[in-house]
This record gives sequence, C-alpha cells and structure tokens, in this order.
Amino acid sequence: MSSAYILGIESSCDETAASVVRSGEELISNVVASQIATHQPYGGVVPELASREHLRAIVPVIRQALAEAGKTYESIDAIAVTQGPGLAGALLVGISYAKALAFALDKPLIAVNHLEGHIHAVLLEERQKGNHELQFPVLALVVSGGHTHLYLAKLHPESWSYENIGHTRDDAAGEAFDKVAKLLGLGYPGGPVIDRLSTHGDPKAVKFATPQLKHPDRNTSKLNAHMDSSADAPGGLALAAAPPRFDFSYSGIKTAVLRHVETHKLKDLIESRRKVLAQIAKPKLEDYLANTDKQTLDLVASFQRSIVSDLVAKTLAAAREHDVATLFVTGGVAANNELRQTFEREAAADGLPVYFPSRPLSTDNAAMIAAAAYPKFVAKDFVAMEFSAEAGMALK
Repeated sequence: MSSAYILGIESSCDETAASVVRSGEELISNVVASQIATHQPYGGVVPELASREHLRAIVPVIRQALAEAGKTYESIDAIAVTQGPGLAGALLVGISYAKALAFALDKPLIAVNHLEGHIHAVLLEERQKGNHELQFPVLALVVSGGHTHLYLAKLHPESWSYENIGHTRDDAAGEAFDKVAKLLGLGYPGGPVIDRLSTHGDPKAVKFATPQLKHPDRNTSKLNAHMDSSADAPGGLALAAAPPRFDFSYSGIKTAVLRHVETHKLKDLIESRRKVLAQIAKPKLEDYLANTDKQTLDLVASFQRSIVSDLVAKTLAAAREHDVATLFVTGGVAANNELRQTFEREAAADGLPVYFPSRPLSTDNAAMIAAAAYPKFVAKDFVAMEFSAEAGMALK
C-alpha cells in the first residue's frame, strides 16, 4: 500500500510529545516537551502538575511536530494516541485532544498501549536502518521508571501479540533508581545521575543480596489453586504445570541502601549535598563529584551493579527458557550505559542478538506511538470516540 503518515501523541506521564512517522519505519519529526524542571523540587512526578503541564504544552508541541515534518493537519493519514498505562489525568489530555483532531479532520483514530510503543521504538529504528531481517520470536525487556516487564512478542500477518512472562512485584527498576538518588540527595531524575557517578565508585564495595522470589505472585497462586482443584475434583482434568515466571523485585535493595546510610551515618553528608545541589540550576558531573564522598560513590556503583546484574540474569534466563531468536531492551532505563554494555557482553556469549533504541527514543516519546500504530492502521483497527484512558492497561 502507499505510504501512511501517522501523527503520534504521547502524554502518559511527564513528557508531552508529538511525532510524525511514515509507515512505521521512517521518523519524520519527533518533539518532546519535558516537565523535569516542574517536578524537580518535589523529587518525583506530581500527577496534578503533570496534567496541567500537558494542557499547556500539547497544542504547541503538535504544531511543531507537524511543521518539522512539513505536514499539515489535513495531510496526515491517521492520529495515534497513548491509551495507557500511565497517569489517568495525563493520559486524558492527550486522548481528548486526539479525539478532537480526529473528529474535526475526519481522520482515523488509533489507540496504542504505551508498553507496545516502547517495543516498536526498537523496530522503528531498525527498519529505518534497513534491518528488515529480525528473527522471531522476540523477547522484549521494557524497563523504565514505571515498568519492568518481560514480553514474548510475536508477529502475525497484520498484528502483534504479547505474552507477559515476567514483571516487577513492587518497585520498577527506574523507580528504584529515582528513589535511591532522592535518598542520597542526588536530585531528580536520579537514573542518569547514578549512571554517571557509578563509574567513579567501586561496584564491589557494598554487597547487596539478589532478590529471591520464592512465592508465586497472586495470578500464579490462583492458577495453581485452580490446577489443584481441577486435578482433585471427581472427573476433573489435571492441568499442565504453570510456566516459569521471571519476576523482579527492587523494594528490598532500596531498603538495603537506606539501612547502609543509617549504619554508616551518612545522613549529615546527604543533607549537606542536597542543600548545595539545590542551589545549582543545572548541576554538572563535576558538581556532583565535588559534593559526593567516596563511600557514597561506592554505594551508588554497587547499587547500580546489583540492579543491572539482576535485570540481565533474569532476562537471559527467560530467553534460554523460551528459546527466543532476538532480544530487545527498551524503556528509559535502557539508556543506562552499564545496562547496555552488560547486555551486549552477556547476550553475545549466548549468541543472542540484542537491540536497543537510541537514547532519545528510550525515554517517553511519540515516535514509538506512531510506529506501533502502523500495523493497526493497515488492519483498520481504529477506535470509536467513546474510548477512554486506561491507567492500568495491560499489554496482550
């Protein structure tokens, strides 16, 4: 079929983004308005402020994306918008504006799962490079501030399907980075700061226990209970054993960092660092280093090494279990240097090709939404105007 230009809109958390992508494989424009400065004083995203910032930014961001693409509202072929998961109020801003555009322009409207978007960020860039020979099935690790998920992704003639084989039981990996950075007085967002500081510390200095998830989560418990009752019931059929899960847990390591701070009496140093950095509008690496003691640098490096090792080990174990052909690592934490280097080294040892999005497409953006919408456009999988935000939307 002829080329299709899709306008993507993303507003699930704290970035207002718009993008134009051609046929899921060529990035024409990509505009992101960040809210970091708004949320920085609070050490995390404040939902009400996020919604207000989206309202302020969405019209100029979309206009800029169209202008940079050399397109008009009338010349685009469809509008795609994030339906979930995310902050309900933030999602509704993007959805309401997408609905208004689709109605006024009489254009098809496509609802996209944010997590599927992260997976398609990798596909978009690989296709843009001319790589159309990716082998399936694909195992995708989606790891960000709000999510840590493992999906088996399968390509069908006109659609994609996803099977979740692992997720975080508590904190997402990116959330743990941000909370630990806040605890140590390193500001927000914490992930990039920890990544930069980690190379100046000893990653073996502090020993963190690897999370041991001995108990199945609620869904698996229900499944096992159902299997037991089915097998024991008169005339019942014994069901196959539940497939192995590859779940994550990062609340424990966050608590371990807190205990380390308390036992090593680091609180005064942390408060001093917090006050100094608060006076600097945009701290540079040298500012962080000048105000961070060796003990904290070792703690930061050890914390990051523990999280990275856990993510890589469980993802590669899942890849072996399911005999996947290709590995994707995507989401905001995929921008982490140590995570990328470790995955590249360990996956190569397993003979497994691993792909990452570029750093601009690792964090939330609308290009991934427009790219993920293209298969739905081809299949004419459009939504009615009655659809709404789904803050806890699952990917299937």
